[in-house]
Amino acid sequence: MRSQRKFSVFAWSVLVYNLLVIAWGAYVRATGSGAGCGAHWPLCNGVVIPRAARIETIVEFSHRVSSGLTLVLVVILVIWAWRVFAKGSLVRKASGFAVAFTITEALVGAGLVLFELVAENTSLTRAFTMMIHLVNTYLLLGALTLSAWWATRGEPERLVWPGINGAILLVGLTGLLVLGASGAVTALGDTLFPAASLAEGIQQDLSPTAHFLIRLRLLHPVIAVSVGVYLLAAVVWLRRSTQTPVQAKITNVLISLFACQLVLGLTNVVLLAPVWLQMIHLVMSDLIWATLILATETWLSSGAVLERPADHPVKISVEHTAS
Repeated sequence: MRSQRKFSVFAWSVLVYNLLVIAWGAYVRATGSGAGCGAHWPLCNGVVIPRAARIETIVEFSHRVSSGLTLVLVVILVIWAWRVFAKGSLVRKASGFAVAFTITEALVGAGLVLFELVAENTSLTRAFTMMIHLVNTYLLLGALTLSAWWATRGEPERLVWPGINGAILLVGLTGLLVLGASGAVTALGDTLFPAASLAEGIQQDLSPTAHFLIRLRLLHPVIAVSVGVYLLAAVVWLRRSTQTPVQAKITNVLISLFACQLVLGLTNVVLLAPVWLQMIHLVMSDLIWATLILATETWLSSGAVLERPADHPVKISVEHTAS
């Protein structure tokens, strides 16, 4: 059990570290430093360690190093999980998914560099790739969150599809994916087509001849409000169901985080998307996603948590029940 506690501390630490790496990635994109290493990957401007580098190169290279360390950490995570937890353990499976999504994250990042979808590139391909990047990041964070959660609280004795509540949560997760993807495109538009004032930004958005990245900026606030209203209604509905103290706390945190996110989003628009606020806005969206993942897990689980030695086999059954 002591080794499991150490593992859970490490798992949460890896999750926090990934949030920092994601925030730094937002800084790379917002400052136009994505081409700092040229069209080279994994080398930087054709060398392992750049010398006499420009600031853009230093920013991009530091992001690559921090991202590389992420892969090292998740590999340690999965090896440790296989040593501590029994065959069939959900912690093993979640940490395995974390490694897989870390690899695909690196491949998407490499594609952005090698196909020169960075810096001043305004193509539809870049926008689509940024959405894929965001979705993959969410999946990685979900795997890390569940690894840490199950290692800390124990694994559910069984997984139960909670009828209509499951459908409500699934729609919420899908809505957040769409919201995050639209946010990635909006942030890209803010970076490539900055406005000198709020009035100029609105004029850009409403212009019929504006670039598609500018026009898409109008959709993000609409999607954000729609998803926010849905999540609020979903939480109200879920609270009518049988609810454990843990579920109550998670839904309270979810409401608080989304309320803060809406305020940050409005502030981001008024202040014309400063880099530091874009970074906070992105991390907040990651926290909302992780919290909704936990909310979904608590409703899918039976509520019974196994506190067993690491060498005891974990049995999981999936059932369907009406809410």
